[in-house]
Amino acid sequence: MSRYGPRIAALARRAERDRAALEKEDSAADPEDTRDYLREGAGQAIWCYVEARTGGRLVAFSEAEFAALERAMNDWLECYARCYGVELEAEFTVRQAAEVLLETRNVVDTAQLLTGVPERRNRSTSASR
Repeated sequence: MSRYGPRIAALARRAERDRAALEKEDSAADPEDTRDYLREGAGQAIWCYVEARTGGRLVAFSEAEFAALERAMNDWLECYARCYGVELEAEFTVRQAAEVLLETRNVVDTAQLLTGVPERRNRSTSASR
């Protein structure tokens, strides 16, 4: 177990609870909830990975830790998409998400780019309407 083990376990438990609670609801969640799923959820999972890979000393996650971290991130991305009424089976790698996060420096933009939710409008098309 890495030094990140307890943090990853807590993230994984919280992601499972959030996803289970959202699945119990019949309708889409409130889009206002997206920021919590991203800032307090997926963003924390992605940042954990970034810290472990950029902190000067590469931290080796166990297979179980890595799988739990990735599953937690994907659970929250699914919750995010569901807030917009989109059913998504997220299978993104935490490395892929970290690369996008480091490029955009914004977890909301990262989620939108990864999931395509909400769909971005073409500015030239929307401006001509």
